Amino acid sequence: MNPAPARLAPPDPPSSVTSSFDPRSGRGFLARGRLLGLIGPAFVAAVAFVDPGNIAINVSAGADYRYLLLWTVVTASLMAMVVQYLSAKLGLATGYSLAEVCRENSSTPVRIMLWLVAELVVIMTDVAEFVGGAIALNLLFDIPMLTGGLIVAATTLCILRLRIRGRDGFPVVVVALLMVLLLAFAYLIARSSLSPAAAVSGLVPRLGDSHSVLLACGIVGATVMPHAVFLHSSLVSGLDANVRSIRTRVMLRFLRRDVVIAMGIAGLVNVLMLLVATSLPAGAGNSLSDVHSAFAQARGALFAGVFAVGLLASGLASACAGVYSGQAVMQGFLQRNSSVWLRRAVSSVPALIVLALVSDPTQALIASQVVLSFGLPFALIPLMMFTARRSLMGQFTNRTLTTMAGLLITAIVLSLNGFLLARLFLTG
Repeated sequence: MNPAPARLAPPDPPSSVTSSFDPRSGRGFLARGRLLGLIGPAFVAAVAFVDPGNIAINVSAGADYRYLLLWTVVTASLMAMVVQYLSAKLGLATGYSLAEVCRENSSTPVRIMLWLVAELVVIMTDVAEFVGGAIALNLLFDIPMLTGGLIVAATTLCILRLRIRGRDGFPVVVVALLMVLLLAFAYLIARSSLSPAAAVSGLVPRLGDSHSVLLACGIVGATVMPHAVFLHSSLVSGLDANVRSIRTRVMLRFLRRDVVIAMGIAGLVNVLMLLVATSLPAGAGNSLSDVHSAFAQARGALFAGVFAVGLLASGLASACAGVYSGQAVMQGFLQRNSSVWLRRAVSSVPALIVLALVSDPTQALIASQVVLSFGLPFALIPLMMFTARRSLMGQFTNRTLTTMAGLLITAIVLSLNGFLLARLFLTG
């Protein structure tokens, strides 16, 4: 193993995410109250699991196949819990992000390949976030798509620079947007007619035609997000020196609880997305605009409006988290920090090009999730390797059962990707 790198400053982490954790009690860190005392780094990372790409892919799955792929959403959410816990544990045990560990423990060609894939992943997530936010603004206010994308970019910059009582307001706003999204889909599900028996049957693993497998792969890519793996480890490794120096089982329990609660909420939102769409006519999920129109016709303008508000909250929250993901990747692999202004401006360009040129933004959303699924092994495999290495992890080295779970998740992702490649080449 190469010698440990000199510690770099974390990539402008939100101060309220990095300085208010109490390692003695395991409490932290947006406020002192009992409820907000449960909120930690996983809540910031969790918004990546409920971005507009999730909405597009889950709604499409629910509209086209009803409850058939519900088990895929639940399984992917459980997989995300395991992956994010390992990411957080890596940051805690080593004091470094996954990107930094990859840089110091990989050959130059491998390091460059991992960096390029990670950057592609960040670009694809930005496409999903900007397109989703622009669609929501178009549905709510009839704003043109490209203008909506520019508004999303400007709004996220304001959120990233917002200060509340002298501290970064980014985590507070992002968690608030996550709650808005949860409440929006809770309202939608309360107004929807569901079949409990059919929903339970949807928990039985099975697939239909090849298109259902494509959607299943997209669900995994949208739920187990590779850029969130880099982000979560960076947030934990970026905790202030007093917190990092303690690295006790108390902190590990806090991180585990943090992941279970945050990923549980994100998983619930994803399940609600699919369930709400089961009442749509087949094919309605091919376009979020069509979904909005179908909801308006079947349930009324308020129902459709709440759906659009949830989509907007999703786009804004995940776009903010995407900036920090990009910074974590650049700082980790290249040892270069960039301002959030520069990172937001650069990463906005591909998404704005898509908005200007692509005639069907929803299909661009779904395609971005499939690309993310292909990028996932390039984050998963290093994560599993490094968290199983005692020379890096010490007392936090994975147990055998944890390693087996990680290997199973990796095998599932590789199998889905193999199917997609075979389908691509066989169908020409």
